[in-house]
Amino acid sequence: MNTIRYPERQAWPGLMQRPALRISELDGIVAPILADVQNRGDEALLYYTKKFDKATLSSPVVTDAEFIEAAGKVDMELKEAIRVASDNIRTFHISQKSGVTKIQTSPGVICWQKPVAIEKVGLYVPGGTAPLFSTVLMLAIPATIAGCKEIVLCTPPGMDGSIHPAVLYAAHSTGVTRVFKAGGAQAIAAMAYGTQSIPAVNKIFGPGNQYVTAAKQLVSRGAVAIDMPAGPSELAVVADNTANPAYVASDLLSQAEHGTDSQVLLITTSEKLAIRVQREVELQLRALPRKDIAAGSLRHSRIIVMYEMEDAIAFINDYAPEHLIIATDDAEILAERIVNAGSVFLGHFTPESAGDYASGTNHTLPTNGYAKVYNGVNLDDYVKKITFQQITQQGLEQLGGVIIKMAESEALKAHSNAVSIRLNPEEKK
Repeated sequence: MNTIRYPERQAWPGLMQRPALRISELDGIVAPILADVQNRGDEALLYYTKKFDKATLSSPVVTDAEFIEAAGKVDMELKEAIRVASDNIRTFHISQKSGVTKIQTSPGVICWQKPVAIEKVGLYVPGGTAPLFSTVLMLAIPATIAGCKEIVLCTPPGMDGSIHPAVLYAAHSTGVTRVFKAGGAQAIAAMAYGTQSIPAVNKIFGPGNQYVTAAKQLVSRGAVAIDMPAGPSELAVVADNTANPAYVASDLLSQAEHGTDSQVLLITTSEKLAIRVQREVELQLRALPRKDIAAGSLRHSRIIVMYEMEDAIAFINDYAPEHLIIATDDAEILAERIVNAGSVFLGHFTPESAGDYASGTNHTLPTNGYAKVYNGVNLDDYVKKITFQQITQQGLEQLGGVIIKMAESEALKAHSNAVSIRLNPEEKK
């Protein structure tokens, strides 16, 4: 990791640069795939599965037999871990349920808002170098809590045409029974437009590589809604001299091993800690099975030494990280000053990997600075809220003059007539 000491503010934007995503440049690659799947359905989907995933399939559908076989391949210890994680995720997301409160805005005028589940949702779970069965839990559990009627899941198969057993087990355990062997832009197209096997959905959830991100953004222009443009993973750690260098290094590497396009940052007020973390990173990296991937990520990752914690917090709020660890003794105080971050982890014993798996919060989070305007996936993302109002005759008599005056001032006579005909019916005869 490159170490930058006491950078001037004018240098900060350069230090915040992520690995280039070039989404607009990918449109020319992704758009034809979307169109092909839209036009040819399963035929195109299976073609791209063979081309990109090197898997030859006769159908993208995961069968009941495959679910049963997968359950037998997952050991009891992992099943128990999935159960505990699921319980925590469910508990946290159930707490986000909002009731219906009727409000009288003026006498005789009652308004309320009701959350209604999105009927059809599509979940995308990346495959590639790691079986992200935890993402199944993060996406499917809030969908079931919200009451979505149809939940479909797409994930790329291995070259042998199979889905990792833990992914299928997690899907089945959370109530998702319609799983399809499809990855990349072609899976997004299938869920957006529908194929002979895969139903079209109303909203697509889930992280992915730059092609998936580009595809999600393209289909969101007309066919379907998306959760957020979630791209390569990233982590920032803010630490002072109370932080444990080994802990900090392990946190940085936990995100660096996601992919070579991931990015991790350490922002610290302690030069001594910066040196020790650099050593720990090098030491721990050697023992990682995915050390080549992590090393690729570290090449565009940084350690930044600041004079004051105030500068560190200002840098973080500009950078808007997907994950933020505050490794200080006053973490709760500093956390109050964070305004841009996907998910925040406080103190020396709260590793980011807890949020990735089992603490209960959702790990599908905004990346690439989108934490300035997006939140992570939560229960609200699976519902739309419909407003209602009911007005009594007396209520309309009191409010009618206001409506008529505003409507006529906007030269919308029919709007005012809709009120006046109720207030003065004799005049309209």
